[in-house]
Amino acid sequence: MENSIDNEVVKKSKKVDSTGSKENRNAKIKLTIQRVFVYMFLIILTFICLFFFYLLFVNATRSHAELQAGFTLIPSTHFFENFKKLWNYTDVADIKLGLLNSFIIASLSAILTTYFSALCAYGIYAYDFKFKKAAETFILAIMMIPSQVSSVGFVQICNELGWKNQFWVLIIPSIAAPATFFYMIQHLRATLPLELVEASRMDGSNEFMTFNRIVLPVMKPALAVQLIFSFVASWNNLYLPTLLLTDKSKRTLPTMLSLLRSADFSKMDMGLIYMAIFVSIFPVLIVYIFLSKSIIKGVTSGSVKG
Repeated sequence: MENSIDNEVVKKSKKVDSTGSKENRNAKIKLTIQRVFVYMFLIILTFICLFFFYLLFVNATRSHAELQAGFTLIPSTHFFENFKKLWNYTDVADIKLGLLNSFIIASLSAILTTYFSALCAYGIYAYDFKFKKAAETFILAIMMIPSQVSSVGFVQICNELGWKNQFWVLIIPSIAAPATFFYMIQHLRATLPLELVEASRMDGSNEFMTFNRIVLPVMKPALAVQLIFSFVASWNNLYLPTLLLTDKSKRTLPTMLSLLRSADFSKMDMGLIYMAIFVSIFPVLIVYIFLSKSIIKGVTSGSVKG
């Protein structure tokens, strides 16, 4: 009797093991299929994103006559010739001056935007005052207002006061960045304990010293990613520079590209235009390629409160 019961138990356990193994196999197969589809989708998406950059590079290596001849995926041999033409071109736009102007505006705007957004976020996060929540809500509400709406009155004021063709007209207002502030305050809430600030105050540190020597090092990942994003946003800005920088010597690279593209098509060298577009996005590509780890680290550093 006992032997028969033991045999039945063994048979049932074998059935359970077999069904369990089948379920595991089915789960592994489903997981493999899902991964294959996900990787295929990512490969296709990557190809679509990179294809147009490759096509831009190919067109930058071709002459005007070759571009008029038709489409091709094979690079030509006129890359340095087009670059030399662009570098010495001063009729509609001076590319050297445009690069310098864009770099000055983008660099200063990125530094000031990142620093003062972090300072504002720290002030609202670390201090308790009467209208603390209202101030944060007001700053975040500004994110809902399109920049073009607020820029209309700003451009009118600049025209009336004679502030056009000044770099600081674009640099100083860039400090007010609600999106950067929102990212900074979320990062502070996830990574900065208020006990650290209190300990610094008890040691005799003043508020700016606490912020510069203690808070900023904690915020390094967030500062890095917002510095990159602010630089790229200012570098690609076309709307306000077109309205405020009308002097030929003060134009930024995007405004010069806009002028090149709007020139007479019959008289314009298309190889020159494609080279100008390639030169304008090359610094941005370099930033993303070499600082991609900083971007990922900055984005994910404040996601888990620890």
